[in-house]
Amino acid sequence: MMLTFRSARPADLGAVEALLAAADLPRQGVADHLPHFLVAEREGTLVAAAGLELYGTSALLRSVVVNESQKGKGVGAELVQRLVERASADRLGALFLLTTTAADYFPRFGFVRIDRASLPPELHASEELRGACPASAAVMRRLMPHRP
Repeated sequence: MMLTFRSARPADLGAVEALLAAADLPRQGVADHLPHFLVAEREGTLVAAAGLELYGTSALLRSVVVNESQKGKGVGAELVQRLVERASADRLGALFLLTTTAADYFPRFGFVRIDRASLPPELHASEELRGACPASAAVMRRLMPHRP
């Protein structure tokens, strides 16, 4: 019953959207950004997903979702850490996220709360900022270290 992590493939879209629907998370825009998603798979079944929406030198971390059967096992943390590492390798300047339920979860990955008005203008192209995620959502940012 090995857990494997991999990049999402086009055939994963339905399973990712089903995970998001079960967790009552937004599905808008997932198809457009699926190439930047990671998934966790156990015995051929997707059990978790998380993705990035890339906007210039910034990205929006979104859709961190874990099947109920896998919660509390570090699967979500592993996905987030892998996406942070990918963003660093891609030399992004900052990661942002919106959350209505997990503002206390993300500081362990270096995210801090910021004012919504501090978001870079290019992120406003995201479906999440155009209404998929409520205006009451906490906005968080993680600055990425600059490598020489």
